[in-house]
Amino acid sequence: MPATTPPEAAADLAALFESQRRKLWGLGYRLTGSAEDADDIVQESFARLLEHRPPGAGGARAAWLVRVATHLGIDALRRRRRRRYAGEWLPEPVEAGDEDWLDALLGTAPDPEKRYGLLESVTYAFLLTLEALSPRQRAVLLLRDVFGYSAREAAAVLDTTEGNLRVLHLRARRAMATYDRAAQAPAAALRERHRAALERFLACLLAQDARTLEVLLAESVRATTDAAGRYTALARPLAGRGAVARLFLRAAAMRRAASPSYEIRQVNGLPAILIALAAPERRQAPRTVLSLDVDADGRIRALYAVLAPRKLGAVRF
Repeated sequence: MPATTPPEAAADLAALFESQRRKLWGLGYRLTGSAEDADDIVQESFARLLEHRPPGAGGARAAWLVRVATHLGIDALRRRRRRRYAGEWLPEPVEAGDEDWLDALLGTAPDPEKRYGLLESVTYAFLLTLEALSPRQRAVLLLRDVFGYSAREAAAVLDTTEGNLRVLHLRARRAMATYDRAAQAPAAALRERHRAALERFLACLLAQDARTLEVLLAESVRATTDAAGRYTALARPLAGRGAVARLFLRAAAMRRAASPSYEIRQVNGLPAILIALAAPERRQAPRTVLSLDVDADGRIRALYAVLAPRKLGAVRF
């Protein structure tokens, strides 16, 4: 803080930072799918607060920070989409407790009928569906349906009219229709299904049990890997029970010589497998986070493997 800041003002700013830091981070992460970008958004939002010193007390300044962070997130998302990316893009996995995600409630008047829960909105299935939206549609959907902002509040954040905001919101909801039909909130029952599926999946890999593995997979299962061009990975998503089973069985067999360790922990609101290789060879990724999505019957319908080192900074190995 500048040396000219009076002690009482410095204390107020420190208190504001402490109360808003996780909230802004939760917004930035959901907007961009990037923990690194979320860190930058929080830092830049408070840097601008110190530079501009907007008038008003804590509540007004908190609202000002949300507006700045939202626009920074939109800009970061646009930059990321303009950049060329090697292979398929997946969100950065984040290991966080429920309190971290639930503390990110931003709305001043939350709508009790808001469409998506705070935990659901950090799952891979939800974040990847958001990729179909434009940056402003994504911001509108998050503000209205996740964080419970009214149309008037969300319009003020985005510097637009309520009419324009309602149009953006309607289009965003239409784009989420397929997700909505299959969505499952990450409650205890879903987490248990994920953990059970992961344990069976891992057991099949270690035993090289192709028959049982195929039974565990949905017929239309899809596998997506993100190595950012650093390690051996799929160039595009792979679909089909047999093909996906063969891929993961072959990868598990190749990891045996690298002294692998496996651990199931909660990542992005649901259980995931953390894979670490003590002695990786050639283009093997030393660290991998493997997440999945299960259907109502407990069958695996999607697998997401993040291998890119830069994307694993928010997960403890």
